[in-house]
Amino acid sequence: MPGSATNIKNNINNPIWLSVSEAATLGGVESKTIRRAIKNDPQLKYKIVKNRYQIDFASLLALLHKNTKLENKLKNSGLGQYVKEWVY
Repeated sequence: MPGSATNIKNNINNPIWLSVSEAATLGGVESKTIRRAIKNDPQLKYKIVKNRYQIDFASLLALLHKNTKLENKLKNSGLGQYVKEWVY
């Protein structure tokens, strides 16, 4: 990710935390994809609350933009179909 995206993430006072199913729906992917990312991607920020994963929305978007296939799913099936242009 470009340096400006890091600055935006650091200035967030109240991050948005999503469940696995919410993250999958917003990303246009399966929940299995999100669970794999939790297991394998150290840059995806999450916490566990009452035995449930809570995923940081900013790190989810970074994950979905990291890979062309995931980015296309975001744009076509997820939240990206409502966003005209992503600002980093």
